[in-house]
Amino acid sequence: PAAAAALPRRRFRLARLPAEVGGAGMAAAAAGGGEEAAAAAAEGRVRAWAAGQVARGRRVALVTSGGTQVPLEARAVRFLENFSSGRRGAASAERLVAAGYGVCFLHRARSAFPWARVLPPPGPALLDALRLTPGPPPGVAADPAALPALLPALRDYRRATEDGALLAIEFTGLAEYLALLKAAARALAPFGSSVMFYLAAAVSDFYIPASEMPEHKIQSSEGPLQITMKMVPKMLSPLVKEWAPEAFVISFKLETDPLILIDKSQQALEKYRHQVVVANILESRRTSVIIVTKDSQTPLSLSDEEIARGMEIEEKIVSYLQGQHTAFIEKKA
Repeated sequence: PAAAAALPRRRFRLARLPAEVGGAGMAAAAAGGGEEAAAAAAEGRVRAWAAGQVARGRRVALVTSGGTQVPLEARAVRFLENFSSGRRGAASAERLVAAGYGVCFLHRARSAFPWARVLPPPGPALLDALRLTPGPPPGVAADPAALPALLPALRDYRRATEDGALLAIEFTGLAEYLALLKAAARALAPFGSSVMFYLAAAVSDFYIPASEMPEHKIQSSEGPLQITMKMVPKMLSPLVKEWAPEAFVISFKLETDPLILIDKSQQALEKYRHQVVVANILESRRTSVIIVTKDSQTPLSLSDEEIARGMEIEEKIVSYLQGQHTAFIEKKA
């Protein structure tokens, strides 16, 4: 398992979504040829890694993180994105590993990564945090004053990878994400209720079918642009009903209108029959959430003192959901 986690993170490229495909078959049809083989390889890799986790007595969490990219052209120059940085998924992955889970981290390429979040973004801030060391030969070292959190983060990352507790897989496009989610779910299904799906990725609700997409770059000389997009079928339904029916599934609901947040969360639970929705409002998502289940609504928030200490809301989310997962496993037993 440790060797598997130490493998270089691979990117699995998958084709655009076919216009005619919906529901559970969409992710499968998104892959073709070599891409289908890549998804199959990912499935085998996740299954072998997860078996090692379970053999060590760990529960397994699949954490999805970051946003999906939707192309506007077949030979894409322009894309539609959302604001997701992947911070919530990365922070939650850290907490889940600390709680004793093996974490398969299905994340958007170049989004926030567990423990690497302590590094400044590329640019002057990162360069200023590094210093030259005299030779021979000359070298580079991190400035402890500029990166006080680097040492504990690096220790935790090394421990996680050496223990095989972290398996990272990248995606960029919507079709990549959907096919890899299906592959990972099929790989984890045999491990039943010990598996948690923590679906924090910000997945696009809309896409342009390949049959309706222009082949070349859209020309601004042709005037104002009007785009008609199709709805992306929700993957929660096949995930819960077909791909991993015994797993503990958590989805996330982000809204800008507090008046509809709980209702939308309850509708999702009723429609998809999964276990938990983590509901949050855009402006307060870093400090407060509401954990919504079929029978309860539990607010979690950070106090001013906790914020001053640098505590993150994901610590409370993961702690609460770990207890919910335990109760779920005991009920299934």
